[in-house]
Parts: sequence; C-alpha cells; structure tokens
Amino acid sequence: MVTYQYKFSKVLTVREQEKSETEIAYKESVTAFEKVATELYDLLKKKENTIQDQNNLLEQGLSIDGIHHYSKYIDGLLKQIDVVQKQVIQARSKMHWFEERLLERTLEVRKFEKMKEKDFESFQQEQHRLETIRLDEISSIKFQNKEIR
Repeated sequence: MVTYQYKFSKVLTVREQEKSETEIAYKESVTAFEKVATELYDLLKKKENTIQDQNNLLEQGLSIDGIHHYSKYIDGLLKQIDVVQKQVIQARSKMHWFEERLLERTLEVRKFEKMKEKDFESFQQEQHRLETIRLDEISSIKFQNKEIR
C-alpha cells in the first residue's frame, strides 16, 4: 500500500511556524500593552489621590508654598500621563496589528489544513478504487483458473 504524502507539507510547516512566531509576538505585544496601561492607571490614580490630598489640605488651610508645590507636582504628573498615554496608544495599535497578522496566519494555516484533508480523502478514495480493481483482477484470475481445471 502507498503511504500518503501531502504535496504542500513543507508550505504548511512554514505557515504553521509563521503562525506560532506571530502568536508569540502577539502575546509579547499584549504583555507590553498591559504593562504600559497599568503604568497609566497608576499615574492617573496617583494624580487623583494627589488632587484629593490637596483639596483636603486646602480645607484645613494650606500655605501658598504648599499650593505651589502641589501644583508643580500635578503638572509633572500630567506631563508623565501625556507621555504614557501616547505609549498606550502605540502599544494598543501594535497589539491590534499583531492580532490582525495572527488572524491572517491562522486562516492561511486553516486553508492548507482543509486542503490537506480534502487531498487525503481523495487519496483514500483512489486507494480504495485501486484496491477494488486489484481484487477484481484477482477474482477474475481465480475464476479463470477454476475454469481451466
């Protein structure tokens, strides 16, 4: 019996490798996004807490120097927040880009797997057809041998 050999097996292997590399890159981009997003969240929380502390101190009577200090600190936080927001936007777009690539690679691999399944089915049908022909030939030879005797 003939063993099955898929004609695009090397292409399928390459596509699967590309897919796994893209999957790794996607997971790394998700991790990077989560890290930057967490940093942004922490900065926003710090800003919120600082404003709340400043308001509490204002109610108790805060000196002009204290107000000036809090104002500079909040301005610094706002600048940091601005920078980190841009990083979050970049990380998000990079993550979406890798997600799209991963989807494309997955679909490509799936197409080749589907082609392989169909090719294997036709291979099995052909093998079955050839086996049937061989059995018919064997039967007819046996029948002829019986007639000759």
